[in-house]
Amino acid sequence: MAEIKVAESAGFCFGVDRAVKLVYSEIEKGNKNVATLGPIIHNADVVNDLQSKGVRIVDSVAELRNDETAVIRSHGVGRDIYCQLEKKGNSYIDATCPFVARIHKIVREKTNDGYFILIAGDKKHPEVQGIVGHCDENCFVFKDEFELREFFSKKNEKMKKKLAIVAQTTYNILVWGECIKVIPKDDENILVFDTICNATSQRQSDASLLSKEVDAMIVVGGKNSSNTIKLYNVCCENCPSYHIENARELYELDLNNADKIGITAGASTPAYIIKEVQNTMDEIFDFEKELEQSFKKVHTGERVKGYIAAVNNSEAIVDIGTKHTGYVPLAELTDDQTKKPSDIVSVGDEVDLIVTKINDQEGIVMLSKKKVDELVGFDNIAKAKDEDAVLEGTVLNVVKGGILVSVDGVRVFVPASQTGLGRDKNLDELLKKNVELKIIEVNESRRRAVGSIKAVTKAQKEAAKAAFWETAEEGKTYKGEVKSLTSYGAFVDLGGIDGMVHISELSWSRIKHPNQVVKVGDILEVYIKELDKEAGRISLGYKKAEDNPWTKFQDSYNVGDVVKATIVSITPFGAFAKIIEGVDGLIHISQIADKRVDNVNEVLSVGQEVDVKITEIDIESKRISISIRALLENAAEEADAEETDAE
Repeated sequence: MAEIKVAESAGFCFGVDRAVKLVYSEIEKGNKNVATLGPIIHNADVVNDLQSKGVRIVDSVAELRNDETAVIRSHGVGRDIYCQLEKKGNSYIDATCPFVARIHKIVREKTNDGYFILIAGDKKHPEVQGIVGHCDENCFVFKDEFELREFFSKKNEKMKKKLAIVAQTTYNILVWGECIKVIPKDDENILVFDTICNATSQRQSDASLLSKEVDAMIVVGGKNSSNTIKLYNVCCENCPSYHIENARELYELDLNNADKIGITAGASTPAYIIKEVQNTMDEIFDFEKELEQSFKKVHTGERVKGYIAAVNNSEAIVDIGTKHTGYVPLAELTDDQTKKPSDIVSVGDEVDLIVTKINDQEGIVMLSKKKVDELVGFDNIAKAKDEDAVLEGTVLNVVKGGILVSVDGVRVFVPASQTGLGRDKNLDELLKKNVELKIIEVNESRRRAVGSIKAVTKAQKEAAKAAFWETAEEGKTYKGEVKSLTSYGAFVDLGGIDGMVHISELSWSRIKHPNQVVKVGDILEVYIKELDKEAGRISLGYKKAEDNPWTKFQDSYNVGDVVKATIVSITPFGAFAKIIEGVDGLIHISQIADKRVDNVNEVLSVGQEVDVKITEIDIESKRISISIRALLENAAEEADAEETDAE
């Protein structure tokens, strides 16, 4: 019997999964007028299912009916398609993969900056056509390193321009590596962006590794799927490989000489098709199992299907398709003592059962329905692992090395390292809480499962990051939670991605530490000051222009005004006094009194409130000169004037 292995990463990627879910979600909302601009993915089974639910496929915007909602698939489209949709007036759902949308933004920005765009990919592929549609015809598409080398060998006007190089998200990573070698090194006029999707890169890498360990590879995916074809080409480098769309095609393959067979699948292949292929291969190669089934033998602990033949007050009598008569006692039907067998099953019902005891001499087999019910939860757990599904559960206990989570009645162990809590955190914090998790390991023989809360959090963060970068732009305002403080600023969670508010942006006044203004857990309204997408850094602003104390001062005070000020610091050359919060004025030593002052401390002290006259304002330099002496001189002049008048 052949050994069958499935690649670590196979099947739906984030972008395709998102696009398919958007279409199904629209159907579930009751929208019966949905049309996709081309097949939503290159998978006949999914496309046929959507068509059976009323979803139309159109080749152009012109084919849309007036009441139809258009869906832009994950491959993305050029700018002209958006213009056509706006002009025609149809509502639309943009299911463009965020990683493809990132390429669109790169080529638009670089085209506007005067760059000529080079695109690695298949010029007939819809994703590449969409990218081209954002370049204003200022681009060249090359399929491999040979076409790229030919481009650089030609001395044409395009070579005089700055160049920006991107790749189709599903581009072959091996060919991309060869292309990188062709690009001139250390040329500041050439920018290279690594835009191959991480999931694509990982899928190709896993397939390459597996294809080196096996005798043959089965690559599952649509015959028109670009990423599936690239997977097939990667595998062909190492062993005989076969590209199929579904399990039915397995019967046409000659795999008799293969002891080890690997399975991988393209980004547009649903998990259930991969499972069907795996199960069909098990049926083809598991000769012992087939032989055993042909004799219709049963064994203790085996799970069988049966038909209820009769029901009495104490048991149900079952036909399981063998020479035995099957009996299911009431205690093996239910734990509810108030119910009778007829309350649980009826004649003609098909039920799943487990064999508990066999008596071949008397031709009797004892069965249990209750044990199957207990196993259903575990079957759902195993299915969730195959489909990489997110499950919900309740934390029951903290045990050595982790926690136990109840999921559909099954206890799933989550190691401490997979809880998402830091090393210094107490696992008791999770007790009795509802959590989301993914199943990362299943031991069917021991009926045990291992889960990860961290995997769900990570996937959510990655999706949130992709969505954030798709729409983020300088000046945009967000509300976020303060996650941590450092001596130089505060880090704010914007919804899956953190940005930093520098200490200088927290207050118009001088502060020594961010905790003088904010604390962890505060909700702040911030705006993006600067974005560095390549480095993944986000600089945020918090203080508002209308709160600028210098603006308030300028609106309320003028040269010549007499104000009260509080001494805040003393220097050898004078004293600084606070006029309003955040605005200080300088009383020069010569302006402290109407006589010579040698030591400022002998006349003024910190905290003292004094009357001063504003003598000079320099808003641009943020400098204000104030004087006590001017008031004293004015008072003396007024006194002299009064004496003169009296004479």
